Amino acid sequence: MAARRVDPERVAWKREQITVEAGRLFSTQGYERTSVADIARAVGVRQASIFYYFTDKAALFRAIFERDLPVAEALIARHADAEEPVPAILDVLSELAKDAADPGASGMVVELLRRVEHDPALIAVVMRTAEVLTGGLAALIARGISDGDIDAALDPVETATWLQAIVDATYLNARPGYSPLPELQRTVLGYLTPRTQQGAEPHD
Repeated sequence: MAARRVDPERVAWKREQITVEAGRLFSTQGYERTSVADIARAVGVRQASIFYYFTDKAALFRAIFERDLPVAEALIARHADAEEPVPAILDVLSELAKDAADPGASGMVVELLRRVEHDPALIAVVMRTAEVLTGGLAALIARGISDGDIDAALDPVETATWLQAIVDATYLNARPGYSPLPELQRTVLGYLTPRTQQGAEPHD
């Protein structure tokens, strides 16, 4: 009897379907209160099928954030050679914060903060994505400083880290249906703009 052939595209599609449904449940019910059986029912498959695609519930939770890495890499690559660094930085941050208006956004961030204490592999996933974003933003910030469009007193790497913290805050303070992008951009511009352009003189 011939071995059953595995269709990689179908496997990837099913993994994505399971990951999306799991993310929805984790964000609304919490990680601990969401069972694999709950996820299987939401997807419309048997519980055993979930374990065909993921080793356990922790691996499924990690998969939600593993999707962020290729997205971050593509986002940074798309803006790396932008002629004007400041608009490019705003575009990157706006893209990162665009899902903050989603009803489950804050819930997922809370669950992530709870889970990182128990899952070193999850920490590694999140840190790798953060490193990609930090490196890309820092390069744009350095160019903006060189061009005179960003405050020269800022350290590119530290500033890139702070900008990501501002994005994180949009999720922690998210309200369903409310877009934080105008406030995000206003805050970031105020942080990056050279003090002389803000009309403030340096203090001794």
